[in-house]
Amino acid sequence: MTITAKDERALLARVPTGLFIGGKWRDASDGGTFNVEDPSTGEVLLKIADATPADGEAALAAAAAAQRDWARTAPRFRAEILRTAFEAVTARADDFALLMTLEMGKPLAEARGEVAYGAEFLRWFSEETARIAGRFSTAPDGNSRLLVTKRPVGPCLFITPWNFPLAMATRKIAPAIAAGCTMVLKPAGLTPLTALLFAEVLQESGLPAGVLNVVQTTSPGAVTGPLIKDARLRKLSFTGSTGVGRRLIKDAADQVLRVSMELGGNAPFLVFEDADIDKAVDGAMLAKMRNGGEACTAANRILVHESVAEEFTAKLIDRMGAHTVARGTEPASKIGPLVDEGTRTKVHELVTDALDVGATLALGGQSVDGLGYFYEPTVLTNVPPHARIMHEEVFGPVAPIATFATEAEAIQLANDTEFGLVAYAFTRDLYRGFRLSEELEVGMFGLNTGIVSNPAAPFGGVKQSGIGREGGLEGIDEYLETRYVGIADPFGDA
Repeated sequence: MTITAKDERALLARVPTGLFIGGKWRDASDGGTFNVEDPSTGEVLLKIADATPADGEAALAAAAAAQRDWARTAPRFRAEILRTAFEAVTARADDFALLMTLEMGKPLAEARGEVAYGAEFLRWFSEETARIAGRFSTAPDGNSRLLVTKRPVGPCLFITPWNFPLAMATRKIAPAIAAGCTMVLKPAGLTPLTALLFAEVLQESGLPAGVLNVVQTTSPGAVTGPLIKDARLRKLSFTGSTGVGRRLIKDAADQVLRVSMELGGNAPFLVFEDADIDKAVDGAMLAKMRNGGEACTAANRILVHESVAEEFTAKLIDRMGAHTVARGTEPASKIGPLVDEGTRTKVHELVTDALDVGATLALGGQSVDGLGYFYEPTVLTNVPPHARIMHEEVFGPVAPIATFATEAEAIQLANDTEFGLVAYAFTRDLYRGFRLSEELEVGMFGLNTGIVSNPAAPFGGVKQSGIGREGGLEGIDEYLETRYVGIADPFGDA
């Protein structure tokens, strides 16, 4: 399907441009606006409302006012809203995909994949809503009964990143709706349009006023800072860099907020001497090049056994070199632009540093001339362990390759990081796979696969990659408090 400029304009004309507070679309309190740009051209897509601290306070007030009634709704009622929203997002998949491509840059094929992935959180948590349960038991001494129930944690603040504009919203919003929590969403300033369209879909799906409030802003600290200090807020969930996450955790301590933090990654991708090399290359392409490398789960360090490094590297170079760099709406596009000039500059700095300390440039290594923030698919070999790129997250299409000689060395190299989100390994040895699953210091592990994300599985990391889990059976627990009721022995006077 060929996307025309007319198609783009028609979609943008249907996207809300205001703040969504208390079930109504409104301008910013001071009338302020900001531009959302297309990273492939630098052109303005839309001018939208720019929230002020007063707007943030109004959003939290709306969430707090709605919390009591929303918590008392029947689980089936909440489930039906999520199911209706799932069907609506699925029906409008082309709209959501094109909108993400326009504001974030990813190729349409990848954007369509994100729509399917993001929508699945709505379906998954619609099915989990009615399964929230507690327990009833007799105390061990027989003198009382123990009743344990679950209740919503209360109003939540969600701060989402720019790289997956729909999925990062749905995997927070869906479990909050399922649990009976109200919320304020602050989407990324670079990619707020998808969140605004999604809010409209939820409203049309029957979500009551005040349950979801959306405040996009170019002053995130000024808007969200007072909310984190407000006693009405009971939960903070953030996806983004570890540096920002650390500061938010400190801020949340004053109110002893429940926090969920999905932070940075530095994923090792291990290829052992017994691996199926073709499958390992397939896995590396998925783990490294998904979203053009702009993903916290991206393979950041590719560690290959020295006996197969030459074969693996040659095949990876061929595959990455065949990727077409173009605007995401172009049918041939495999890699779109990076999200902004700052991201592209950081990527090139890491590449330059690696070359300066002894790495070899095997492919790419340069920005693409012309409009937009494009960067060539890049492969670096013989990357020394002290290169910055082996320690810092590179949000771009750059694959740094180093070698190892033994399994023990591979594990040591993989764990030599403050991060612990995900690791990948390719090996035919089942026992080795089990050893790795226990030895690697990560929250998620992909064995002979380059994709681990799944709405039915708990997503999250260890060490400085985060706190808490999103998705799976565990995802809804992040939005529930446990209450214990002690009941006197009903036979005490018998």
